[in-house]
Amino acid sequence: MAVPKKRTSKSRKRMRRSHHHIQYSAAVVACQNCGELHLRHHICEGCGVYRGRQVLEVEED
Repeated sequence: MAVPKKRTSKSRKRMRRSHHHIQYSAAVVACQNCGELHLRHHICEGCGVYRGRQVLEVEED
């Protein structure tokens, strides 16, 4: 079984984990129908439109 020879320092561990917090802002776009932000290639949760077609019926509060 593989066992590390040396202890990983706090600095090295935190540097490795720094990418865990990165947000993928490039994959977020504004909806052309309502202007709400949503993930690219996903249905807009605000209006239920995907690629110009109404896909979901959205209830308004």
